[in-house]
Amino acid sequence: MMNKFLVAVKRAGVAILALLTIGVLPAAAQTMATPARQAVLLDASTGSVLFEKDADTPFPPASMSKLMTVYLAFDAIKQGELALDDEVVVSDETWREWNNRGSTMFLRARDVVTVADLLRGIIVLSGNDACVVLAEHMAGSHELFVDWLNAKAVEIGLTGSVFKNANGWPAEGHVMSARDLATLSHRLSTDFEDLYPMFGEREFLYKNFESNRYNRNPLLGRFPGADGLKTGHTEESGYGLAASAERDGRRLILVVGGLSSTSERTRESQRLLQYGFRNFSHYPLFRAGETVDYAEVWLGEALTVPMVIGEDLAITMSRRQRAEMKVSVEYMNPVPAPIARGQRVGDIVVELRGREPMRLPLVAGQAVEEVGGFGKIGAAFEYLLFGSAGADIPN
Repeated sequence: MMNKFLVAVKRAGVAILALLTIGVLPAAAQTMATPARQAVLLDASTGSVLFEKDADTPFPPASMSKLMTVYLAFDAIKQGELALDDEVVVSDETWREWNNRGSTMFLRARDVVTVADLLRGIIVLSGNDACVVLAEHMAGSHELFVDWLNAKAVEIGLTGSVFKNANGWPAEGHVMSARDLATLSHRLSTDFEDLYPMFGEREFLYKNFESNRYNRNPLLGRFPGADGLKTGHTEESGYGLAASAERDGRRLILVVGGLSSTSERTRESQRLLQYGFRNFSHYPLFRAGETVDYAEVWLGEALTVPMVIGEDLAITMSRRQRAEMKVSVEYMNPVPAPIARGQRVGDIVVELRGREPMRLPLVAGQAVEEVGGFGKIGAAFEYLLFGSAGADIPN
């Protein structure tokens, strides 16, 4: 679809095709500022980071770390190891330790509560008690569940997170980075599409405890498209939020930390998400299976081979600021036969100023057999005289 913009250039045996430049906002040229100590805003559909501030420095995440406990529970439900209607008994010991300790679901000793209610007690009510009760039910002990949290964090690629408990209660060394929280938030929305809507529930009443009924997420019902995820607050960490909003099939993930008040958290979260939706758009460049270009073939029964991209290529770009973006195709010119269908024959490279280049493989769209006997000699002679065996590359 983009081939009308391609211009072939041959140099040092490598063919490079330059694509029409398209505007982007490079990460290095951010003009936004935020009072948050940590922040990251990303477009979930492309993984593009639209804004970041100290996103990789671990900090105490407070109740936002409850997202990891929810992830383990959702994963166990998906694997059939846990069910929403499983009943759990609250132990006397857990009740004594967590009764009215910080935010609570108001569980009572020997209450029989379902896993579904415990999850809502965590997601909607931010119950520290609910986290520990669920952890003990799943792993047999809170301590073992914490080991599970840390193992799962490594498995899903969280590089700046260490868990000391299941609920984010202040503990030395219990930390997460804003980028890890964004990654985790994204995984929750994509790995568990049937369970994720719990994060959008605005209230949950457990045994008529009216004093803790409403979801603390300040964006639900206020910011169009907001459907999750979790607030957090301690004196050390300040006010934070892991948030998600979807509009017209496009999801943005935002994490902020270190804000000074609930009102500042609300204003700043709305402002940054609005900035992302207003100033950036999603641009598809190539679709999976599309022929990006044709490579010349050396001593083959076909003169060229289509170079096909194996996955969709799309980039989130700024609507306001324009800067150079270069998309190129690199391959050895010509490609020697024989060539198998699906064989990697080159790369498509996307270069954005201030960012690491993105490189995706291009594969042969068809097989090309090697010519034999006198045909090989004739083809080689023709290529030396005319180039491309006397034929033009298809457009």
